[in-house]
Amino acid sequence: MQFALLCYHSQAQTSCMSDEEEEAMMARVRAAEDKIRTKARIGPSLRLKPTTAAHFVKAGDDPLVVDGPYAETKEQLLGFWIIECDTLDEAIEAGKHLAREREVGGIEVRPLLAFNP
Repeated sequence: MQFALLCYHSQAQTSCMSDEEEEAMMARVRAAEDKIRTKARIGPSLRLKPTTAAHFVKAGDDPLVVDGPYAETKEQLLGFWIIECDTLDEAIEAGKHLAREREVGGIEVRPLLAFNP
């Protein structure tokens, strides 16, 4: 089964990190990824550009394009991993490895349906 591990964090906090803080955070993330690899296969790990670079296309007959972040929230979706493991419990355990490396935000574990594998 494939799962998305969605990383939610405060974009305001991550955008003001020093280079050293960023490197330390990424080292912790890489260590968590190594733990996940013991039980699951990790596919792409992607980081999203800031929400200020986003565009939102509203649903409807004449879709409206809105610049910048759509949702006003304290935490934003900043990136994600695609993993493959046997059970939801294993995917949740993988999410726990990543969540332990954060002070705010969290990891959403969501099963994937593949339309174009």
